[in-house]
Order: sequence, then C-alpha cells, then structure tokens
Amino acid sequence: MTGAKQTRPEDHSDLSAEEDSRKRRKQDPPNSWDTCIAPTHLAKDFGLLAACRQVDQCYERLNRIDEGTYGIVYRARDRTTGDIVALKHLKLDQERNGFPITALREIHTLLLAKHTNIINVREIVVGRSLNSIYMVMDYMEHDLRTLMESMPARFQPSEVKSLLLQLCRAVAHLHANWIVHRDLKTSNLLMAQGSLRVADFGLARKYGSPLGHMTGLVVTLWYRAPELLFGAKEYSAAVDMWSVGCIFAELLIHKPFLQGRGEIDQISKIFAAVGTPTQATWPGFDLLPSARMFKFSPRHDAAA
Repeated sequence: MTGAKQTRPEDHSDLSAEEDSRKRRKQDPPNSWDTCIAPTHLAKDFGLLAACRQVDQCYERLNRIDEGTYGIVYRARDRTTGDIVALKHLKLDQERNGFPITALREIHTLLLAKHTNIINVREIVVGRSLNSIYMVMDYMEHDLRTLMESMPARFQPSEVKSLLLQLCRAVAHLHANWIVHRDLKTSNLLMAQGSLRVADFGLARKYGSPLGHMTGLVVTLWYRAPELLFGAKEYSAAVDMWSVGCIFAELLIHKPFLQGRGEIDQISKIFAAVGTPTQATWPGFDLLPSARMFKFSPRHDAAA
C-alpha cells in the first residue's frame, strides 16, 4: 500500500479531499520543480521515460490495493524475479495540458530522498504511451493506521520508541535535503516486518532560506500545525514536526490525538491540549493572517 489512501466516511480529517487537492495544486507558488512538464520533456530533463520499460511486459497486475487523489495502486508481480511490488498508476491531471505538478514532485522527491525509512522507488515504467506513468515501489503489507485498528492491544513502549525513531530518521533525512513532506499521518506510514517507511509524497515541496510563500492548504486536518490553521504562507520543517508529535501521541493512545471536525474546532482542541498562545509562549503568533479573526479567552494551561 503506497501513499494514495481511500477516504473513510467517519474521518473528518479527510473531508473534501479531492477539492482540497485541487486547491493545493493551484495555490502553491511555482518553484524550480513546479513547472507543468510534458512527459517528453520529463524524459529529457530527468532521463526517466525515454528508456523506461513497458509496464505489462515487466509486471503482472494481481489486484487493486487502493485509490486516492494522486493515483491508483496495484499489487503486482515482477515477471522476471517474481518479486511482489506496488505499482502506482499516476493520475495525470490534464487541466494544464501537461505533466502534473503533484506527480512530478512525488517522482522527483522519491528519487532524491533515498533512505531506509522512505518508500523505495525501484523504477518508472510506462503504459502504452508516455502519458501513462507508473511508479514501481517496494510492497509494504500495511499502513500504520490500519495496523493499529486491527491490533487487540496497544503498542509496548519499546515498540513506540522503535517506530518513532524510524519516523524521525526519515523526516530528518528529508529536512537535511530541504524537503518538507506536508502530509505526515499514520495512514501515510507503511509497515512490513517491523520496518516503517514514509510514503505519499504528492504534497512534498522543496524549501529554502529565506522561506518562500507556499499554500497553507496542506497536511490532513488532525495533523495540521497551528500556524497553518492561522493562515501562514511562509513555513518549513516545523509543520512536519507538529505532525510527528501528533503521530507520537497516536502511537501511545491508539487513536488520533486531536480530532477536530473543522479548522475552528481543531484550533480549539489544540488550545485545550497545550494552552492558548501568548506573546511569551509564541512570539509573533498574533501577526499570522487569521489570528486577529479570533477572540481569545483568558489563557488556561493544559492539564498535565
């Protein structure tokens, strides 16, 4: 299971996922890899497609695993080695008559960010035309969220430590390469035999110093940092680390920590958990675009 996840009706963190994804693609200002590139140009620029193998000659599709905003994922068998792999057929958005930004970002990031705890892209293959692109990735048995839902008991502290360490290693590697993931959550963490790998890089973005403007319509609601909820357009690695903290809590309690039903409710739940911000605890928070829309009640400290 690799990245593209089905929306669960009861999961309010994923409401209007298709609509949000379109807004995310449109509102992110361009950077060095945000040009909408035709597939033939991708082959020239990245050397990916010109020599790519044809998918059905190389892989036997066994069953469909999942479908999401950015692609359809199949379990497949390598016809040569017999290895079971995940085959992600990228959805090519034709709105701008070219190769979509989200697909380009995901391919580019995964090829740059090779790490033990990041999903491995084995190769790029094509369908009957260069407009049909597949990523071939290592097959992972579960995502962490589904695994927790099926467990009869919570993780042991040693297991939480191991999983969190693997996640932090992956995120540290991304940030060391100036990449912010922007959609870390338990359903985007894949598991096999105790090994954790970060997946679903459709919203990943390069950042730099000084920070540039980026859309705030990123990160699934329950894992979204407060600065994003307050409309920040300049942000970096900190938004990923907030998500890591939410995942840490989820590993301990076996359910999402802050389950807001909308952005306002999410902010309320954050303040109830960690306290209402002040200039002393969060210098400059009142300068965030949406902060002045809120009337804050007297600060209360979160229960220990």
